[in-house]
Amino acid sequence: MYVYDEFDRTFLAERVAEFRDQVTRRLDGALNEDEFKPLRLMNGVYLQLHAYMLRVAIPYGTLSAHQLRRMAHVARVYDRGYGHFTTRQNIQFNWIKLDNLPDAMAELAEVGVHGIQTSGNCIRNVTTDQWAGAVPGEFDDPRIWAEILRQYSTLHPEFTYLPRKFKIAITAAGHDRAAIKVHDVGLRLHRNDVGELGFEVLVGGGLGRTPFVGKSIRPFLPARELLSYIEAIMRVYNQYGRRDNIYKARIKILVHEIGAEAFAEAVEAEWEAIRDGALHLSDEMIADIRSRFVYPAYEALEDEPAEFVAAMGDPRFATWFANSVHAHKVPGYSIVTISLKPVGAPPGDATADQMDTIADLADAYAFGEIRVGHEQNLCLPSVARRDLPELWRRLDAAGLATPNVNLVNDIIACPGLDYCALANARAIPVAQEIAKRFADLDKARGIGRLHINISGCINACGHHHVGHIGILGVEKNGQEFYQITLGGRADEQAQLGTLLGPAVSYDQVPGLVEDVVATYMELRATPQELFVDTVARLGVEPFKERVYAAH
Repeated sequence: MYVYDEFDRTFLAERVAEFRDQVTRRLDGALNEDEFKPLRLMNGVYLQLHAYMLRVAIPYGTLSAHQLRRMAHVARVYDRGYGHFTTRQNIQFNWIKLDNLPDAMAELAEVGVHGIQTSGNCIRNVTTDQWAGAVPGEFDDPRIWAEILRQYSTLHPEFTYLPRKFKIAITAAGHDRAAIKVHDVGLRLHRNDVGELGFEVLVGGGLGRTPFVGKSIRPFLPARELLSYIEAIMRVYNQYGRRDNIYKARIKILVHEIGAEAFAEAVEAEWEAIRDGALHLSDEMIADIRSRFVYPAYEALEDEPAEFVAAMGDPRFATWFANSVHAHKVPGYSIVTISLKPVGAPPGDATADQMDTIADLADAYAFGEIRVGHEQNLCLPSVARRDLPELWRRLDAAGLATPNVNLVNDIIACPGLDYCALANARAIPVAQEIAKRFADLDKARGIGRLHINISGCINACGHHHVGHIGILGVEKNGQEFYQITLGGRADEQAQLGTLLGPAVSYDQVPGLVEDVVATYMELRATPQELFVDTVARLGVEPFKERVYAAH
């Protein structure tokens, strides 16, 4: 956990006071909605279909139990008793009244969280692997570098009004859980041939209306040069990015239009002029940030304690362990994923009571730390294996032990037309109905790893382009239709899905997905071949022929 200092606390308190005055002027009529809009967006406040929505950043997906408990309090007192975890490690409150927003923000600021730069054309919340610092084989803790970028980018005077929003993600493990190739800038932390720590830099990835997988523009950047190189990228984007057309303003369009090679040359030229300046990271600066992360006081524990061995005789515990528990870098500990996808529930939603329960469990079993992943699940990064049986029993009692992580009913979905002013179609009810079709967990386990991503509009907040099965809601003559793509993925082999065929109606989607999965079960080479690998091997045509013959 990063420890904030007095500067952070003072800054947030002053920002809340400033926003409180702006809200007062809006309520008094001194500001109209158009005048208020840029002020609220700077604090993460959107006006959605039914109410104002507050988006709160969770830097690099790391929360303390104290912070999560405060979020539960805000959900309970100011909202309708729940919060929604998003694909970019944020939490959204959908029903806070405008006159309550300053009080809610003040309560969140007391525990060091806020909505600043979760909206607007600026550098957004820097995201990373939810298992950072705990998973074996990392080259370094990527949160160190995410925090350096957070401090650099917060209220940066030159990059507050970029052509469009800007998203950065970092991974430091062999398997990419941060989806870096579909971000404006993706950073892959690794070591070169002589053991020096640095980054591969990818630019121009992104989803939305015009999706692209990011291009690598530098295979190795020494870590101490991170800020100067990012600054060079931002300067090139700020200077040459289009501002005349909102749909062509993202950096991915600039990289696509001039080519990755030309873009890289422009960045390198800019970098040469600033690389030895104030943004060069000294060993002392890096060490200072590193020292502010407090790590758990791990004990020397057995990997197979008696409590754990005995519990493995319970098939329900063994199933949950196989699905939801991952190896830890420290012997005797595990990483636990908590599914927020019980069958029939809106993906990513957590009630205030559930948040309180998870905070209590984090205090009891996980050094008071919780993580948020882009798959809209939560995680306890460090749990002693001796405590896993008791943790499971308490999670199960709270309805939080559904063993469906990475299975077909672990669906990623945006809020869609139920909440979002931009959406064309519903996403949550589609996810709920598909999850019900695969509610039999034995059947879901037989299908294996399969990611379904649903977006209610072309802005792709549900990351449908990179779902193994992607579902995009579109509007046709006032009715909801859905385009289906197959074969997308967001990991280190990231690629965009291929369109299956004509869009289908709302009522047809669950049955079509069932047919796609049934076709995969017939065509897979072995029971171990994953859905996405079968699609890569055969293409979408065999699926198209069978599915559209039935619909």
